[in-house]
Amino acid sequence: MNRFMRWFGIAVVIFIAAPLVIIVPMSFSEARSLQFPPPGYWLGYYEAYFTDPTWLLPTWNSILIATATTVLTMALVVPATFALVRHRFRGKSVADLMMLMPLAVPHIVMAVGYYSYFGNLGIVHTHLGVILAHTCLSVPIAFLVLSANLKGFDQTLERAAQSLGASPTRTFIHVTLPILRPGLAISALFAFIQSFDETVVAIFISGRGAETLPRKMFDSIRQEADPVIAVISTLLFVAVLIGLTTPVLLARWRGRRARLGTV
Repeated sequence: MNRFMRWFGIAVVIFIAAPLVIIVPMSFSEARSLQFPPPGYWLGYYEAYFTDPTWLLPTWNSILIATATTVLTMALVVPATFALVRHRFRGKSVADLMMLMPLAVPHIVMAVGYYSYFGNLGIVHTHLGVILAHTCLSVPIAFLVLSANLKGFDQTLERAAQSLGASPTRTFIHVTLPILRPGLAISALFAFIQSFDETVVAIFISGRGAETLPRKMFDSIRQEADPVIAVISTLLFVAVLIGLTTPVLLARWRGRRARLGTV
């Protein structure tokens, strides 16, 4: 049984990683379109990406919008999570449902609603409109992650700190925040990824000035299948790989340093 599960896990990993085996070589291809196997290899499409404003501007827009979405999402989710997890009040079940509602509604339906509502406010095709729309989509994910962490939090630690004379603010900063820091970091990460990868709402809300990278990639592959798309996919894969391996390498380095320190 263990052998079967091991081979099954390897098969799943291969199935998930198979597209990368195609995308990475295609990013170095000489072909004028997305072609595999590549007829030749060069770095021309990497140079095209890093020197073309039509690609760089959507990239910076996505980073800016995702960062602002993360900040706004956490500013809304943190107090809302504490209120919904730790307090009882009339309408709490309805508030819980409303927090999770965007997960149950298709993005295309949300996009149409945002386009109509934001159009009346005059913020369609603006950075602000995309940030607000992405925040609405990121709030449920961040709320689920943070509420799971907060439900497992031992409140006796806070009571002990307050019994020793710490104010509620100092208790939050020195006791609650350090313990919840991993949950807060993961919530912020999911909010950032949700905004950075979102395409459907961005197609409706963003314009030329606020065009995001996923929208640019969608328009490009629909119109001309630009090989620069393979370059961007490869760079995103490398960024994710670095993000996943860096904490592991840091933990091993700290553990090795600690062992050397005890010798």
